[in-house]
Amino acid sequence: MLSTKENLQVLFEDNHIVIVNKRAGDISQGDKTGDKPLSDVVKEYIKKKYNKPGDVFLGVVHRLDRPTSGVIIFARTSKALERLNKMLRDKTIQKTYWAVVKNQPEKESDTLINFLKKNPKNNKSTAYSKEIDGSKKAVLHYKTIRKLDNYSLLEIDLETGRHHQIRCQLATIGSPIKGDLKYGFNRSNKDGSIHLHARKINFIHPVSKEEISVIAPLSKDPIWDSCT
Repeated sequence: MLSTKENLQVLFEDNHIVIVNKRAGDISQGDKTGDKPLSDVVKEYIKKKYNKPGDVFLGVVHRLDRPTSGVIIFARTSKALERLNKMLRDKTIQKTYWAVVKNQPEKESDTLINFLKKNPKNNKSTAYSKEIDGSKKAVLHYKTIRKLDNYSLLEIDLETGRHHQIRCQLATIGSPIKGDLKYGFNRSNKDGSIHLHARKINFIHPVSKEEISVIAPLSKDPIWDSCT
């Protein structure tokens, strides 16, 4: 888990936003565990790099599950945070994920549509084929981009951003993500990670209006190494 600024991998930064590559095991922002969140590490990085006095503003635009790695955006100004939040609501930020799964899905590519309901007691979502009370519609598109010896590598584009959406929907079609005990994989990864990585993000910069496209490198790992 993150403890020093040297562990921070910055993928893009300017006056308004900073994009980093989150490692599996890091938390995006503070939670009940009390562990040091990635947001605090980014604040320290900005404070030191730009010699900023006092508190550093940093807005958490979106989150990634703790065992997931990959690209994550933080806002350095309130203007950027407000605009990025609107872009998320309007679904104009495109996120692409890579997932290593067992049991190649029946279809090489497909669109999955479910209704997910979160259970806060066990922090887990359940997928339903029809809408039920308290459920939210979840839509993702996947395609198989590589077949490994015992696994398949899927590329996933999200239309919605529901709780544990990718993990839950892939498990529902019988293709749980490697290491994801919570959603039916038979054993955990030694480091507690799962093989789900936020690979790429595309959006129009909220202030400069430039097109931003950022790819997050994979962590060093025999399975991920075989994916590239």
